[in-house]
Amino acid sequence: MKMKKLLLAAVVLALVTVFFTLDLGQYFSLEFFKSQQAGIDAYYRANPWQTALAYFIIYVAVTGLSLPGAALMTLAGGAIFGLLWGTVIVSFASTIGATLAFLVSRFLLRDVMQSRFGDSLKAVNEGIKKDGAFYLFTLRLVPAFPFFVINLVMGLTPIRALTFLFVSQIGMLAGTIVYVNAGTQLAKLESLSGILSPGLIASFTLLGVFPLLARKAVQLIKGRKALRKYKKPRRFDRNLVVIGAGAAGLVTAYIAAAVKAKVTLIEKDKMGGECLYRGCVPSKALLRSAKFLAQVRRAGEFGFRSASADFEFADVMARVQRVIKAIEPHDSAERYTRLGVECLAGEARITSPYTVEVNGQTLSTRNIVIATGARPFVPPIPGIEDTDYLTSDTVWELRELPARLLVLGGGPIGCELAQAFARLGSTVTLVQRAPRLMTREDPEISALVRRRFEREGIEVRVDHRPKAFRTENNGRVLICEHEGDEVRIEFDQLLLALGRKANTEGYGLEQLGIGTNEQGTIEVNEYLQTAYPNIYVCGDVAGPFQFTHTAAHQAWFAAVNSLFGAFRKFKADYSVIPWATFTEPEVARVGLNEQEAGQKNIAYEVTRYGIDDLDRAIADEEAHGVVKVLTVPGKDKILGVTIVGEHAGDLIAEYVAAMRHGLGLNKILGTIHIYPTLAEANKYAAGEWKRAHAPQTLLRWLERYHRWRLG
Repeated sequence: MKMKKLLLAAVVLALVTVFFTLDLGQYFSLEFFKSQQAGIDAYYRANPWQTALAYFIIYVAVTGLSLPGAALMTLAGGAIFGLLWGTVIVSFASTIGATLAFLVSRFLLRDVMQSRFGDSLKAVNEGIKKDGAFYLFTLRLVPAFPFFVINLVMGLTPIRALTFLFVSQIGMLAGTIVYVNAGTQLAKLESLSGILSPGLIASFTLLGVFPLLARKAVQLIKGRKALRKYKKPRRFDRNLVVIGAGAAGLVTAYIAAAVKAKVTLIEKDKMGGECLYRGCVPSKALLRSAKFLAQVRRAGEFGFRSASADFEFADVMARVQRVIKAIEPHDSAERYTRLGVECLAGEARITSPYTVEVNGQTLSTRNIVIATGARPFVPPIPGIEDTDYLTSDTVWELRELPARLLVLGGGPIGCELAQAFARLGSTVTLVQRAPRLMTREDPEISALVRRRFEREGIEVRVDHRPKAFRTENNGRVLICEHEGDEVRIEFDQLLLALGRKANTEGYGLEQLGIGTNEQGTIEVNEYLQTAYPNIYVCGDVAGPFQFTHTAAHQAWFAAVNSLFGAFRKFKADYSVIPWATFTEPEVARVGLNEQEAGQKNIAYEVTRYGIDDLDRAIADEEAHGVVKVLTVPGKDKILGVTIVGEHAGDLIAEYVAAMRHGLGLNKILGTIHIYPTLAEANKYAAGEWKRAHAPQTLLRWLERYHRWRLG
């Protein structure tokens, strides 16, 4: 195979070399063709088939070798053969030549490119597998990119050769007709720029509308095909049924009711979902109590000789439940009923794209929004079922503090709970399979958090691969592999914090044929639609982010698109998504960090401001952390920000607003910040950028000017 590739590469290189060495390109100029047009016309009238065959072969060779001249050949086709036969000949010749170039690219380059850049090309490959034909069609329809580039690049993707051939044949037809028609008027053209006459520009403008129309047509056909086998009710009971009353479902129902739609919200457990009862609210309540204890132990830093706090763990957990009860009315059925939402308790089941069953009742609805959330992921580690493990859902049932707590997982949930329990008095061991904590953050940020954990007595075990759980001498043991060795970790209580798995089973998706993607979330398009155009998804079950604020963000798109999609649909926008990990120090981020910028080959500059220099942080005994800003090289445009420190989750909001509305660091620097506040860190970070980009030449001239003014 290697010899065949080398031979083919040598042949292609030789032919291309001959073309340029012998300056054959001179024969593919408008001037040369016009000088020979009379002779060519005479030969064509005498030998029509020979002329057509010779032209066909030359055209295939030019396009197959990706040589310059295809545009002139197309025009010549119109001039020689006329609109009808010129279109037929050029259409087939260009398609065959393009397919040859495609196959050569695939044979010579695809394996090398995929092996070397497989990770980077993964998203492209998935997109091509899913919508490759339509993507190619839109590229062919409007020549925004040179056709030879499309041929070569498509050869590197998984698209099938036959698909490439047929789609190219159809997609290039409209452009071929326009160019061939221009060729019929070749005698009037003085240069290739003459093609851009007002009439032809209008033709290509109309062609530009075709992809949009084609996309809508494809979506319409797909949607109708999916709905065809289900009987559509003549009249619907509801405009919208929302399944799941977590953050995504609540916001969806709220918006629908606000615009006076008839909406039903179904929840099988408790209104408020994971965030209220098992996630954001209880974890932050626990973290606050744990932080208070940590501050009591730091009494000497604040000028006190001593301080202590007497507590029972059960009382702390009772406070967590009290906080939940205080917030519960915000998400209650009573409140949403007053807002105009019909709230039903029960298990929903989608029986068709138009009907949902709950409590033995069938509800007909024009649209459905799935917002069923996610649950903790439990890994298939041998012996784990015998450990009586806790998850981020069940840890709130604890009333006795574990003496030795093993936390499995070094992501946000694992880090937050590990620190909280350590501060409350547990001996905590945190085990992470990856080589560092919080792997989505930059290594320096992970290291900063780890140092704080270890100062507080948390044993951090990174690069430890869990192999099995065992019970020995009435005790529990985790067996790990670390650098080839077996490591034993004894513990009393296990807490799993390994992420969350989308809830996609048990309510009818399987029967409808609604699929999931590699991440396990429901497969949706950019409008959050499933394969059925009237069934939408939002929140954790939709991905790609599993944050409460992202769920609420998606809910707007799901609600508006489902209710008003007949007029206009909006693509879900993930361009500026912030998040925070509420450890101490807090870690907040929006946009790119250095790790992601490097993975995506995005050029950037880094500006840092150490919060240890900030007056308010010093006064609060919280002089630690950093503001780290990535910008476009030489410009103040913000690509991303990471903040580590006290109230980082609050401080990041200024940068979120700036990125969302296109404001740069100069605008932040020009904004008045109250003194003394932690928010000044944002202004000082902008000041660091400004100093690094000060106009040195101008400053030197100003220095001379001021010396001159001294007399």
